[in-house]
Amino acid sequence: MEERKLNFLEEIIEKDLAEGKVDSIITRFPPEPNGYLHLGHAKSICLNFGLAQKYGGKTNLRYDDTNPTKEDTEYVDSIKEDIKWLGFNWDKELYASDYFDQLYEWAEQLIKMGLAYVDDQNQDEIRAGRGTVDKPGTPSPWRDRSVEENLKLFREMKEGKWAEGEKVLRAKIDMAHPNMMFRDPLLYRIKFAHHHRTGDKWCIYPMYDFTHGQCDSIERITHSICTLEFDVHRPLYDWFIQTLGIYPSHQYEFARLNLTYTLMSKRKLLELVQKGLVSGWDDPRMPTLCGVRRRGYTAQALRMFCDRIGVSKRDQLMDIQLLEWCVRQDLNERSNRYMVVQDPIKVTISNYPEDKVEWFDCPLNPAFPDGAKRQVPFTRELYIDRADFMEDAPKKFFRLRPGGEVRLKYTVIIRCDEVIKDDNGKVTELICSYDPSTHPSAGEWRSVKGTIHWVSCKYAKEIELRNYDRLFTLADMSQVPEDKDYKDFLNPESLVVAKGWAEPALLEDASGIAVQFERTGYYVADKDSTASNPVFNKTTALKDSYKPE
Repeated sequence: MEERKLNFLEEIIEKDLAEGKVDSIITRFPPEPNGYLHLGHAKSICLNFGLAQKYGGKTNLRYDDTNPTKEDTEYVDSIKEDIKWLGFNWDKELYASDYFDQLYEWAEQLIKMGLAYVDDQNQDEIRAGRGTVDKPGTPSPWRDRSVEENLKLFREMKEGKWAEGEKVLRAKIDMAHPNMMFRDPLLYRIKFAHHHRTGDKWCIYPMYDFTHGQCDSIERITHSICTLEFDVHRPLYDWFIQTLGIYPSHQYEFARLNLTYTLMSKRKLLELVQKGLVSGWDDPRMPTLCGVRRRGYTAQALRMFCDRIGVSKRDQLMDIQLLEWCVRQDLNERSNRYMVVQDPIKVTISNYPEDKVEWFDCPLNPAFPDGAKRQVPFTRELYIDRADFMEDAPKKFFRLRPGGEVRLKYTVIIRCDEVIKDDNGKVTELICSYDPSTHPSAGEWRSVKGTIHWVSCKYAKEIELRNYDRLFTLADMSQVPEDKDYKDFLNPESLVVAKGWAEPALLEDASGIAVQFERTGYYVADKDSTASNPVFNKTTALKDSYKPE
């Protein structure tokens, strides 16, 4: 096998280690606890933790908890669960709020250096004063306040003497800078909100750009890896570190994950949940990690997918079929097999005794024919899938037809002798006969072109099937027309609930991963299952024409 080339981040790290620029690698994963992690985060997790593992380093889990109105311990806990599920462990669990005192001191330091001031303008005035890419910004009327006045006002902000929106703290850099980020960015805003960790200690909270780089520096992060939209923030990240004279962490950007038929906007995903358009954050149609886990996707498949898509500096839309292919690759090797009939036609085997039952030992996974077995009951009356019978069949239809033969998987060959229909002409039952010489115990083998699955009418267990499809009908959800809303492209067929009849061993499966319904697809037991109503979610189809490059 050809050795994989290093990606650009691996090249940077190996160069830094070889030149002695760093002694060891420390990365971090810095989610904001304002929602559940999605597939885009999985790429970032695999990258940050994977690089640290490869080069003998460590990864911190650091929550960016600077916006108390949107954050909750529910999200904090779910993030930890998702990271562990993906197979990674962090070195330290940290929070931006751990550094609120230090960040405040640095803000006062900038004021004393004449590089920060308290601004009385409102949000709209500040936005208008920033100018445009082609037009310099307009300095705030409060930009030249004295150091003493700025310190006094900033301390009053901290003490809660000013209302929300009355004042903000801004850096004093360059209102004509070509990078709009440098046009006196906000450092602190007033928010009278209870924080999930610091309680009511603070009523001013630092902005992202004044938090991220300094937190990296405190933790001595050697390679701060972000998605590409943060590349315009990097010069400001460096400016704060250099101006404050602290440890020189450095930021690197990679292309975020974009998938066909998928949205990865926390705001829009939250709207789907709040409006009841999905059943919750863990709805199996959602691209959240808890959602795909409930759908039966495995951590191994997600890591395989993240490895295959690689790391680049250019945004691209990845085909969701590649993710589904990875899921099938993983499950095909490890999942147990069972027979389930979803649209049944009754088959009566006329020459099989009415009261007889045989239990066939069938492999749980054909890749391991000598491995674990499950017992499948065979009786006179069976169900087969309606799609496996055709009355007026074309020449290349190799399943059951009048007068035709087919093998019932693991057992015998049957011939269709009679077709019974109801008053509307719908086929309700097939009268068949079996060839005793084809019984596995007969020691003979006769070839027949078709093999179909089946279940015993007497022993089959009724189950609920939730057949999931893609949540959206538009392949590139970043290209929603201006006159449309993204919700206009919700797929009305994204969930179809049906019934199935399963061999009894399915309900005893304790593998913990999705199983294969033979000839149908992969399904996983849902948390809504009860003893009286087993529920299975469709993970993915059994086959697809898609083949990865």
